[in-house]
Amino acid sequence: MSLSGVSPWLRGQRKTELLELAAAAGLENYERLRKAELEIALDEFLREDENEVVLSSIPLFDQFYHDRSGLPVKRDSVSASGPVASDREGKGIRMRTRRVTRAAEEMGETIAIAVQQTPQRTRSLIQSLSLPPSPAVVVDAIDSSTAELRMKVGDVWERAAIVERAESLRELLSSVVSIEALVLAVEAFGLSSEILPFKYAFTLPTVAGLQSSGSSVWLPDLFLLLSSSFWAPLMLWVSTSLFAPLLLAYFFNLTLKTRGGHMPSRTHGLTPPAYQFDPLTFNVAKALVTYLIYIQDARLWGFIGAESVDVVRTAVPGGPSGILIGASLGAISSIYEAVLRK
Repeated sequence: MSLSGVSPWLRGQRKTELLELAAAAGLENYERLRKAELEIALDEFLREDENEVVLSSIPLFDQFYHDRSGLPVKRDSVSASGPVASDREGKGIRMRTRRVTRAAEEMGETIAIAVQQTPQRTRSLIQSLSLPPSPAVVVDAIDSSTAELRMKVGDVWERAAIVERAESLRELLSSVVSIEALVLAVEAFGLSSEILPFKYAFTLPTVAGLQSSGSSVWLPDLFLLLSSSFWAPLMLWVSTSLFAPLLLAYFFNLTLKTRGGHMPSRTHGLTPPAYQFDPLTFNVAKALVTYLIYIQDARLWGFIGAESVDVVRTAVPGGPSGILIGASLGAISSIYEAVLRK
């Protein structure tokens, strides 16, 4: 179709208005058309018989179909032609009424056919769906579910008493005694893996129902408790890392001095010492004994065996240097705590 055959009403529209008309009419693939091409495509689409039946009843396209039939869009009063014009208007109204009725009937038949062709299972599923009346109901349901979940999490958190337990653990670890205990635990763990190693005991049988293969079970070799290879290194480490430092820390307890320069006694109502064993003296004594026994190889007139010294020296994490580092951490902690007490 040439541009001259296009409806004058379409040619008088702007491109944005033509795009709106195309969208309302159901025209496809019109977004990239130029204005002239869009006028031609829309004119041809509106002139098709099946489209005219449906679109002629839409007020948006009244001007297009009136221009084709030569009828005016509307009249406010009867013109000079009188009965002839009124008769034409009556015919136009009847034609539009028949078109609207025909379009409604065709749409109803299409819906009925679609419903009949829909499977029974799909129809029952659609009928069983309970959709919310509005988006606000969905938002309220989500908010209530979130609030309920938050309350449950809060209850679990309170019942677990995580905060209280964390505070208790913090208070327990925030002391010189806790630091000393951790250092000794690390040393004892390293020594125990050397003097009491794990040994193969037996193999678990295969369970077909659980789909598990047999696995080996390793247990500590408890027979070593009856030998000197266990007790000699253990007693050496306990003596050098615990007994000897505690003995010196008890008698050289610098915390016994009070602020007034007097020793606490039962007769004087003075403040008791902070520690029964001075932590600073304990760590200094431990470092000194470690240096003499494990670094300088002091044997104390043959009371300490070289084999036991070698076992402790290799078993403790870090060796003698690790023991000295632990003693240094304990000494620094005790000095810092004494400063804070002032």
